[in-house]
Order: sequence, then structure tokens, then C-alpha cells
Amino acid sequence: MDPTQFHENRLKFLAAQKAEGKNPYPHKFFTSMSIVEYIDKYGSLGNGEHIEDATVSLAGRIMSKRASSSKLFFYDLHGGGAKVQVMADASKSGLDEAEFAKFHSTVKRGDIVGVTGFPGKTKRGELSIFPKSFLVLSHCLHMMPRQKAGPDASVKKTDVWIPGSTRNPETYILKDQETRYRQRYLDLMLNLEVRQIFKTRSKIISYVRSFLDNLDFLEVETPMMNMIAGGAAARPFVTHHNELNMKLYMRIAPELYLKELVVGGLDRVYEIGKQFRNEGIDLTHNPEFTTCEFYMAFADYNDLMELTEKMLSGMVKELTGSYKIKYHANGLDNAPIEIDFTPPFRRLDMVEELEKMANLNIPKDFSSDETNKYLADACAKLEIKCPPPQTTARLLDKLVGHFLEETCVNPTFIINHPEIMSPLAKWHRSKPGLTERFELFINKHELCNAYTELNDPVVQRQRFAEQLKDRQSGDDEAMALDETFCTALEYGLPPTGGWGLGIDRLAMLLTDSQNIKEVLLFPAMKPQDEPSTKG
Repeated sequence: MDPTQFHENRLKFLAAQKAEGKNPYPHKFFTSMSIVEYIDKYGSLGNGEHIEDATVSLAGRIMSKRASSSKLFFYDLHGGGAKVQVMADASKSGLDEAEFAKFHSTVKRGDIVGVTGFPGKTKRGELSIFPKSFLVLSHCLHMMPRQKAGPDASVKKTDVWIPGSTRNPETYILKDQETRYRQRYLDLMLNLEVRQIFKTRSKIISYVRSFLDNLDFLEVETPMMNMIAGGAAARPFVTHHNELNMKLYMRIAPELYLKELVVGGLDRVYEIGKQFRNEGIDLTHNPEFTTCEFYMAFADYNDLMELTEKMLSGMVKELTGSYKIKYHANGLDNAPIEIDFTPPFRRLDMVEELEKMANLNIPKDFSSDETNKYLADACAKLEIKCPPPQTTARLLDKLVGHFLEETCVNPTFIINHPEIMSPLAKWHRSKPGLTERFELFINKHELCNAYTELNDPVVQRQRFAEQLKDRQSGDDEAMALDETFCTALEYGLPPTGGWGLGIDRLAMLLTDSQNIKEVLLFPAMKPQDEPSTKG
């Protein structure tokens, strides 16, 4: 049947029910246990064994329907990631055969139903429920996509997918990517592995939260709309406040507020939440994304490297059972690589290693025109493109991306960035021109960024002024001067370590996802002309 016709027929059926004075959407159905609990409790029954004096009420969604005759229907009832068979037999239903056949002809795949009956196993050993009453609670008005017949149709994945192992998109009933992202409810309904992916994302966040809580950190919330978009280098989204008649910016990072809290004496604070950056959408970027940032008084970047190793290796071990995960870094058609989270992680000194690998000798005054010219020439010679403005920070970033990041498959810290790349980081205690900063790269992508915080308000104002110069030369990602933050620093920020982690990218790694849209329940999508109902 054509999907439009199916939809119209279902709407007519509902209208007829209402005309007869029936409510096709009951308000409440009492369930005595979940399907998972039912399997636990009755899964050990012997073949052909029934417990007719027990009464159980289960509810879930029907994912398949088979008629043996007009007196006997088999359904697969799904709920909570498990399924049980419903064996509806006219003789046990309390209806006469004609009523029974008529009622079951109106039950469709995708309907949500409540059944009350007794437990048992069929002669073939299939755990079932034998209903005495069968009630449709909510109707599926669209045709549900089916498993396509073909070579893959026989692949029945019964084992539950676990974090750190490779994904099996070839077993998905709903394969069309566009539909999976736009109608995520269908994706979750039909592709059980996808549910596990999102449960894993949730476990990652819970792990970070309990790890920090155990270290006596306080979870806080800071504003998402600000008068200045500070704390990072990125283009903000702009919105308007009618009452105050002023522009507001969606936050690009919570950094400055969190440091103000440390000034106030909350020595250990963190925030897990959304950031917004008005930039491109690609395989690793979504305009809104989730980060965790924390600030720890009396810690420096060395302490934070150790803490990062402990948190991430501990998380991978807890979620996957091992320090090693499999990841399709080169696409699903090629063999997966192994990423090893065994601590300690490798460390690369940024400028030192760049000079070694690219055979360069960079002038040490990074703010000089001489250094800028040297790096621009190096990029030109090595055919590394850096679109204007060719600031020293951007040129360095391109070179590091080309030479160093490419080698960072297992977790690797790139450390000691030049000051011009790190306006909020503290100068290095023994290496002039550098800062005490690290970025953690895994599978060639940045996952964490952290530093010993700059807590000298005079130097902070100077750094903001230099960023202003970059802004004026056309770099709209340079940072804005935040006066309230500078004032807070003047009251005294203790020596502090600050840290940020991209939650989505970490979720991608632990779920073998090559596209950030796979770990965002509702990713940003281009507008669509017509709402889709197709499978």
C-alpha cells in the first residue's frame, strides 16, 4: 500500500472510533513490570510451560505482526531495548471469533499497546505473554520502515553494542542518513544500536560529573547570553533584548565567569553545558555543542595533565572494560584503528617539535614582524595554505596542524604554546615567549585545552589590547576586551589551572562515530522544503 493511502485510512479509522464514542487514546494503562523485568523473571521457564494463574500487564510498541489464522496472531512487543512475543489467541481473549478477528485487523506495526495476560513459553521455547485483554494506547499513523530483504536482512545482531567497539550500520533497519537525523525518533525506534550510542553519551557526562564531584568540585551555571562574547576566539551568535533595547551574544565559552567565581572563593568549580559558535557545520563542528570547563585553585597545567590522564583513561576503562578502543578513523570501508588510552600520555613541546619535524628555526620573538614573515615564507615554501589575515598565531596554527597534530593518534598533549596563541594563559615560568598551556589531541583532533591561568590583571589588559590589534586587521575570531573580568582579576585570582573538554568529540571517539551528528540527538540541519514521512 502507498504510504499516503495508509495514512488516510488510519485517520479514517480513528475518526470512526471517535464517532462511536470510543477514546482511541486512553489516559492511563497500569503496567505491573517492564519487558526487561518480565524477561528476567520468566525467561527460565521450560518449553511449553505456562503459568496461567499469574497475571502480568506489559506495555510497549509493536514492531512486527504475523497472523497464523484469524484466531491466532503473533506480535513482537518492544520496550526498554528488549522484546517479548505476544501470542493473541481468540479462545483466551473473552471476545467471539468475529470480534477478535476484526479487532486484530486494526492493530498495526508501530502501535503502542498494553496487554494483560499470563506468562509462558511456546513449544519452541519462545518466551511469550498470552493476553486476556489487549488495548491499543496510541496509534502509529504512518507506515513504518521495514528491514529491506537482501544480503543484510539475515544479519540479526542480538549482542548489545558496547562502547569502544565498532558500529554496525549495515544492520540498521532505517539506513537513510537524512531521515535518521531529521526524524531521530524513528532512528531510535528502529535501530537499537543508536539507543546504546546515546546511552553511552549520557554515561560519559555522568562519569565526568562524578569524577569532579569526588574531587570536591562544585557544579555551577553561568549566563548563556552576554553583553560581550568572551573566553574564547570564535564568531558569536547575536540576539536582541527588547526591553533593554540592546544586542546580546550567545556565549562561546563560560571561562570568564568561572574564573570570577574562583576570585570569589569557590576554589573548584565546573560547568557542563552548551556553547554556541556561529561557524561552519562539518563532520566535527555543530553550531551548538557541549563542553565541560573546570577551574581549580592552587593547581597548574602539570597537575591538570595528570588529572586529564586519570579521568579519560579511567572513563574508557569503566565504559569499555579496556584502555583500548576501536575506531574507523579512515571511513567504514577500511579497517578500524586502535586508540590506546593507557596512561601516561605522550607529550610534545609545540615549538621545539615543530622546528624538529619541519626543519625550521623560528625567531624567538613571536610578536615581531620578522617572525611573522619567517612563518609566512615557511608556509608558502611548504605549500601550506593560510587564508588571510596571516597573523603569526594563525600561521603557527596551520603549521602545527600539518606537522604535529597529524602524529597524534593515541592521546597526546601538545604543550607550551606561544603567548600570541593563548591570550588567557599564564606565561611560562622558564621559557620566555611561551605559556603554560596544553591541548590534548586524540585521533588528530583537539579534545581538551587547558592552562595555568593568567592572573596578573596588568598583563591581561595588555593581551586583550594585542587581540584588539588582530581584530582590527580583520581576524573576527580574536578576543574582545572584557572590562568586568579585568576588574575581577584586580581583586586577586589565586594561582589556578583551567581546563575545557569537548563532550561531543569524546562521545564520537567512544562510539566509533565519524560524524558529530551521530552523537547529537537533534543536530543542526539545513531547512527542508517538505516535511518527510518516508522511511
